[in-house]
Amino acid sequence: MKEFSEELFVKTLEHLIQNEKVDVFYDGMARGFDLYAAKKVIELKKKYPRIGLVACIPYGGQIEGMKGGDREIYEWVLENCDDIRVLSPVYYAGCLLARNRYMVDNSSIVFAHYREGERGGTYYTLKYAESKGKQLYII
Repeated sequence: MKEFSEELFVKTLEHLIQNEKVDVFYDGMARGFDLYAAKKVIELKKKYPRIGLVACIPYGGQIEGMKGGDREIYEWVLENCDDIRVLSPVYYAGCLLARNRYMVDNSSIVFAHYREGERGGTYYTLKYAESKGKQLYII
């Protein structure tokens, strides 16, 4: 299984900004990788002021499930992103996958951390992105 590399992650983000001319990043705002990625994009905005971050919140009240440090990071990201899109006023079965499809549909490139063999939201989203002909960067 591929382990996460912060160095590779930042190097890939900078490649996307410099070489692929990516200027808007959509972030799903979930605990873990999503919040980490949002923090890194915000940090890179100092070096690349043309880039923007869009928080794609799957449902109103998502923050209620956040605790401690995750909640603080979530709030900080919201304060520092360029746009906030709440995709549903309430939680419903499938709203997280709907959020993922929204991000894919509004992107030309999909950048994700994925461990081969895993099934779930990331796997589903990458398959959806492939079906839409999106360019994939997977670390």
